Amino acid sequence: MLLVGSNVGIGKSIVAFIPVTLFALLRFVIAMAVLWPVLRPAKLRRVRSGEWVNLFLQALFGTFGFTLLMLNGVHRTSAVAAGVITSTIPAVVALFSWVFLRERPDNRAWASIGLAIVGILVINLAHVQQGDGGASQAESASSLAGNLMVLGAVCCESLYIILSRRLTQTLAPIDICAYTHLFGLLLMLPVGVSALRTFDYASVPSGIWMLVLWYGLSASVFSFWLWMKGIRHVPGSLAGVFSAVLPVAAAIYGIAFLGERPTLAHGIALACVVAGIGLASMKGKRVPPVAAP
Repeated sequence: MLLVGSNVGIGKSIVAFIPVTLFALLRFVIAMAVLWPVLRPAKLRRVRSGEWVNLFLQALFGTFGFTLLMLNGVHRTSAVAAGVITSTIPAVVALFSWVFLRERPDNRAWASIGLAIVGILVINLAHVQQGDGGASQAESASSLAGNLMVLGAVCCESLYIILSRRLTQTLAPIDICAYTHLFGLLLMLPVGVSALRTFDYASVPSGIWMLVLWYGLSASVFSFWLWMKGIRHVPGSLAGVFSAVLPVAAAIYGIAFLGERPTLAHGIALACVVAGIGLASMKGKRVPPVAAP
């Protein structure tokens, strides 16, 4: 979660120098350069047709859609706001599980969903008020559009998580990662190939290119591997609590490296989202059975 949160701010630093479509394409190229050995023909032949459809949908939402919406979103809004919105993923997953899988949330999940919605509304209403006050209408509209794009990325990632529930029973997590990134690369090629040919690469500082390499590795390989390794040894309820690290890491990066200043609205929204994550992750008290008289 620390890597995921910091990547929100790192992505904002990168898209200030590199077009979103080109950066998104390079992210998949870097990922596939590392994950390519996983794509062995013998393993590919064992994947069933229904699983390929599921993998394509995961790639469409969780890699292709998420990457474009997130990068375009952080380009228009602050890393602090994007981090808070991104941390609502657990609540959105619970909501989508109810809508698409008919998994009815319990009271704690409903409270988490409600707090996440409140947090998102607080951030967006704050940007509207800034437009009415000190900030220009153009800046306010851009920030609002960026927040909505990040929220769209959250929805895409939540759909990815729901779809992955089916495949984790039959495919190894690293295989799912490799296959979805391969589809993501194929989907991103038509979008980013024009920028790939015409972009002035010499205009980008070497430090930004290092961030591109790090983003590609951490977003697609390191964070995925660490999460899968950790979830094997940590209960799911406790793992959910660590989602609260995401907005904190994004805020620290935005303040330290991007010169952003968190507002009271950011603090209220962050408190709502973190409280919701903690509430949903708490274990319910088990009531001991009453002995028969």
